[in-house]
Amino acid sequence: MPMSAAEIEKRIKAAIPDAVVELRDLAGDDNHWAATVISEQFRGKTRVDQQRMVNAAFGADMGTTLHSLSVQTKAPD
Repeated sequence: MPMSAAEIEKRIKAAIPDAVVELRDLAGDDNHWAATVISEQFRGKTRVDQQRMVNAAFGADMGTTLHSLSVQTKAPD
């Protein structure tokens, strides 16, 4: 069963409480998502570290229940 937008946002915000999350369903199937995540916690971290923080919110569900998630991260302006 695919992961809903609400569940994706909930998990990201549980891991990164100040996150502003924007989700886009890339294929209209609740299975291929793009996320833009903005958080002060990203400031000073590499893009790889930022994306690892987001991916960690999903644990073993990444690549299984959550089939595809393209992540763009940044610190607030």
